[in-house]
Amino acid sequence: MLDIAPDVVAALRDAVPGGVLTAAEDLIAYGFDGTFYSHTPPLVVLPTTTAQVSAVHRIATARRIALTPRAMGSGLSGGAVPLAGSIVLGVARMDRIVEIDPIDRVAVVEAGVINAHLQREVERLGLFYPPDPSSLKQSAIGGNVAENAGGARCLKYGVTGDYVLALEVVLPDGTVIRTGGRTVKNVTGYDLRRLFTGAEGTLGTITEITLRLLSKPKFARAALAVFDRIEDAAEATTAVMSSGILPSAIELLDNLTMRCVEANNPIGLPLDADAILIFGVDGNYENVLAEELATIDRIARQHHARDVSVARSDAESERLWTARRSISPALARRRPNKLGEDVCVPPRAITSLVRRVREIAATYALPIPLFGHIGDGNLHPNILCDKTDREEMARVAGAARAIFEATVELGGTLSGEHGIGLLKKQFMELDLGPDAIAVMRKIKDAIDPLGIMNPGKVFPDPGGADAFRL
Repeated sequence: MLDIAPDVVAALRDAVPGGVLTAAEDLIAYGFDGTFYSHTPPLVVLPTTTAQVSAVHRIATARRIALTPRAMGSGLSGGAVPLAGSIVLGVARMDRIVEIDPIDRVAVVEAGVINAHLQREVERLGLFYPPDPSSLKQSAIGGNVAENAGGARCLKYGVTGDYVLALEVVLPDGTVIRTGGRTVKNVTGYDLRRLFTGAEGTLGTITEITLRLLSKPKFARAALAVFDRIEDAAEATTAVMSSGILPSAIELLDNLTMRCVEANNPIGLPLDADAILIFGVDGNYENVLAEELATIDRIARQHHARDVSVARSDAESERLWTARRSISPALARRRPNKLGEDVCVPPRAITSLVRRVREIAATYALPIPLFGHIGDGNLHPNILCDKTDREEMARVAGAARAIFEATVELGGTLSGEHGIGLLKKQFMELDLGPDAIAVMRKIKDAIDPLGIMNPGKVFPDPGGADAFRL
């Protein structure tokens, strides 16, 4: 860890009174995210206004000091982990909901607003903000935008970027820009809001977001289908998606995932089954939802579901979704560490990917629970491991590489919603090719010529996939 010069610390304290942390016990908490990567920063700055963020950027530019923007640190790609010498610029104290406008149907929020808090506030007005990452009770909107986060409901409603109407962004040199607006249609100039959405803090610090809202559906229902073969669950998913109905969510849990969930917080999942699917449907007409659930029931049984049950109450539905959201902490109890993947394939390749992951788990003799948003092909094979076991970690690296290669071979992509960060950067060329990465580097160099914004993320180090190590 590098020391920051006393005059720089003094300048930062003048710029952000009461918002500079230097004590070792404070810094530790800002050195890791939801992965097993960690690196304690030399200093943390916690501004409360865009003007303060701008001042921090100007100081960092003048002294060539790297910055790692950070919201709540719940990310799953290592994107918020500060590499050597990088100051953490945390936006968690910028947590105001500036405005909720039911006429324009927009919410204007600061970057530190927690996703679940925003959802509660807009729903009180009969409005709806669909993106629902499993970490919605901990993750902040700024981080969701930086990673272009998804969630279970993205099958029907799309990812975070589909709701970003405008952004306020502080560029590396401290310049503050606004891009986008409050209108649904806006094609004036380059679409810079899309550029900064999903950029993982490598181009600037997002401070304020204007989000599109929908009308809240009047009814929501959930159903559970139980399968003795995970391949049947995968094939049932593609059949439902081809049937003409569009569920709000289709979530897969395999047997190992269910065992971890039940060991952590028993809710009665069928541990003798190979896999389950949780279906969500919503809308404004109960009879339509009943028809959709009947179609799901029929298709699931045609694909050898041994049982299909519809939740009889909101509480029963919530029990199913609580099980889904509790997977990550449940896996943490099984082994000391986990490598959580986030691959996404086209619908026709879902069954093939499920089969390939099972084969990879057997080849590398590793427990790989498989779960995720199977309806849109976004699966989360999590490799359970102990990072202190060097031999095991060599197998983990091999398994991760095999999963990435299989995904790309099947026409998929490395990340559906978690971002690239540190975890997948060495495989970027495998997915995008060298020419696309070269264009990305030109954009990065143009906006951040000093390379101070979240260095070491997204772009592969020399050697590419051949240099991949854990």
